[in-house]
Amino acid sequence: MNKTGYFSHRDCRKHDMGHGHPECPERLDAIEDRLLITGVADALDQREAPQAPITDLELAHGRMYVASLRGLTDGLREDMTAGGPSHAQIDPDTSINVHTWDAALRAAGAALAATDAVLAGEMANAFCAVRPPGHHACKDKAMGFCFFNNVAVAARYALERHGLKRVAIVDFDVHHGNGTENIVAGDQRILMVSFFQHPFYPEGGSRSHASNLVNVPVPAYTKGEQVRALIEQHWLPRLEAYQPEMIFISAGFDAHRDDDLGQMGLVEKDYTWITQQLKAVAERHAQGRIVSCLEGGYNLDALARSVEAHVRVLADL
Repeated sequence: MNKTGYFSHRDCRKHDMGHGHPECPERLDAIEDRLLITGVADALDQREAPQAPITDLELAHGRMYVASLRGLTDGLREDMTAGGPSHAQIDPDTSINVHTWDAALRAAGAALAATDAVLAGEMANAFCAVRPPGHHACKDKAMGFCFFNNVAVAARYALERHGLKRVAIVDFDVHHGNGTENIVAGDQRILMVSFFQHPFYPEGGSRSHASNLVNVPVPAYTKGEQVRALIEQHWLPRLEAYQPEMIFISAGFDAHRDDDLGQMGLVEKDYTWITQQLKAVAERHAQGRIVSCLEGGYNLDALARSVEAHVRVLADL
């Protein structure tokens, strides 16, 4: 029986946005430590993430945007050599250092390599423990800690390079995946379903009425029982009707009740339940094929426990 894949790379730890920033390298350490201590890591097919080819990034991002991000990183490296700053600001809470370009290539590359491996039947499904995250990255804009939209790149890759006809993107981060929406809205080959705290970053949530989007805004302090009911009412019927050939997950764990970057009330058992529902859909319609990519989650202990819960379901543990 094929294992669950686990993709990561040490380059993802080198991207750093400054002391005290919540999207920190320690997030990956916390996840890895938890999976090792609990023995979950032993059940996984662990692989190093390659760098994403530029041509594949351009399936979801504009060519000039990709080139500009590389240019920013190169320019920062030259400035540092001359005694300049160690970071360059993209927006009020997003910055790059000299390692950001390589880290972002690895993060997107993990999603692509996982897609290849799952579609080839080398693994049952996969989780990508990567940073920077991706779901706020728009076609031509970095924002919200994100530079390349890892899940959107992988979804388009599955369609364009592997010839799939229908894929689904599921986003359970506490923040709306505005970047993913920006890239996939109106593309009927992709069904995007999500919930997110509303009103909240960014810009109050979904602004599109495209028919391939199922965006479910929920108020602050919503707990897991209410979220489960909304998923049963809104997500699952659309996913069943759509019959995706593969499911991509933007796996943000900042809707956890212990996470201070959101104000929702999910706990580990809710992430277990959500993953079980998605896995059941995948088994009915997509030969079990799921690629999940880390998005948010900033309380290190809650993040590690939640990822463990998520991966245990993927790996049938």
